[in-house]
Amino acid sequence: MNFTATDGADDGSSQQEPPDPDIREKDPTGRYICYKEILGKGAFKTVYKGFDEVDGIEVAWNQVMINDVVQSPQDLEQLYSEVHLLRTLKHENIIKFHTSWIDDQNQTVNIITELFTSGNLRQYRKKHKTVDMKALKRWARQILMGLDYLHSHQPPIIHRDLKCDNIFINGNHGEVKIGDLGFATVMQQSHARSVHGTPEFMAPEVYDEDYNELVDIYSFGMCMLEMATFEYPYCECKNNAQIYKKVSSGIKPAGLAKVKDPEMKAFIEKCLVPVAQRLPAKELLKDSFLQLNGKPEANPSLLPTAIKNHGQQSICIVVNEDEADLISITEGAMVDGSQFVPLEVLRRRKGSECRLKGQWKGDSHISLLLRRQEPGGDPVNIQFPFLLNNDSALSVANEMVEQLQMPESDARFIAELIDTLLVNLVPGWKPCVPVGNLAALNGNQDLKDKPKDLHLVAGVENSIGSSQITAQATHRSPPSCHSSSFNCTIQPIEGAPAIGRLI
Repeated sequence: MNFTATDGADDGSSQQEPPDPDIREKDPTGRYICYKEILGKGAFKTVYKGFDEVDGIEVAWNQVMINDVVQSPQDLEQLYSEVHLLRTLKHENIIKFHTSWIDDQNQTVNIITELFTSGNLRQYRKKHKTVDMKALKRWARQILMGLDYLHSHQPPIIHRDLKCDNIFINGNHGEVKIGDLGFATVMQQSHARSVHGTPEFMAPEVYDEDYNELVDIYSFGMCMLEMATFEYPYCECKNNAQIYKKVSSGIKPAGLAKVKDPEMKAFIEKCLVPVAQRLPAKELLKDSFLQLNGKPEANPSLLPTAIKNHGQQSICIVVNEDEADLISITEGAMVDGSQFVPLEVLRRRKGSECRLKGQWKGDSHISLLLRRQEPGGDPVNIQFPFLLNNDSALSVANEMVEQLQMPESDARFIAELIDTLLVNLVPGWKPCVPVGNLAALNGNQDLKDKPKDLHLVAGVENSIGSSQITAQATHRSPPSCHSSSFNCTIQPIEGAPAIGRLI
């Protein structure tokens, strides 16, 4: 179905503009244009180059023929639910989803996603044959972080067709994102029970139609093998039957012997072990192979590693910004053996200031108060609950940015702030965004149970530094919050106007 955007009210006599020969169709709103240029084509899906007329950016227009993937009304219902699922995924290592719709007349499902001009990881790796091991490790970490995000959902989300063709890269700064989630499924039971994927990357248990999210770890191992050898796994096999025979017999791809680096080979083998021994993404991220000089390598776009300074109460950090962050952590403490003074994290960057306070409100409920001050603007308080069993720093930050119409880049900034506070406040808290050693300055001690001496201790040493982190006592508590769901109240600072209420 071809859709054409029109201006003004439709009085039934409006004339359509002459068709552009390069345009294939438009979406129902007229915002997105689909060009005839094909970016990629698979068994069930064709990807066209598209354009977002509102934001003025190129996008990927993914089109799936319903009759190719739907054999029953149940299949159609499943397709609807999985397309809806894609709308909810928001993570820096998952390809960004813009919108979707179903064209009943042409029997197609259409999904608009962000476009990566550097292509997929397979194309990129073949184009750039000389890549340092450090870059491969960075790619691997980003893929695992994306998988950990998918698998951490309840129930877990399985990609089911992970391969280098479905992992996309921004060549300007090495950003890697998992895409092509067309086969992704939510595990409604303890194990999924249908066969989907690419034979060369499919785990043995997939053929038995009884598997869980760890099939993606097996596929990830095969992706690492392809990145190391420039060839598809099991390329020595002539057909899928030969692949199945080798996989079901536990015979590894011949390409594994071509991996020259012994540590990388051992890491790949960890991903290809039987499912009972296979580690989840969260554990693989801790593997020694992915560490740099014995320490986790931070994503360069995220918060850096904290480093030791000469003073006992200050620590320097270095950031990959034109202007360094200034971060202060004020530790919580017990007052008179009963009242807990909240933990506070202050972050300044390029003239803007965010001050986040956190205070326990129950076994699994943290009350958070974000004070935001932009250069030349009025300060605003944003108060919201954080449910430890349900929320993540990134999900809350994304929702805040979306509903308060903040710049999208603020989501990462706020998520890092939230996770930095939670790691220092909640024992054993696992951040969803890497915050480096900054997030563990207090050693994950239980601040609500033990008085603190209010001295910041740092045991990490480095040679680079610019800004400071300071620790000092405070005796102020944020306003209380009594909501059990995301209910963000914006409160004006004295002398500043009220903005509204976010529900």
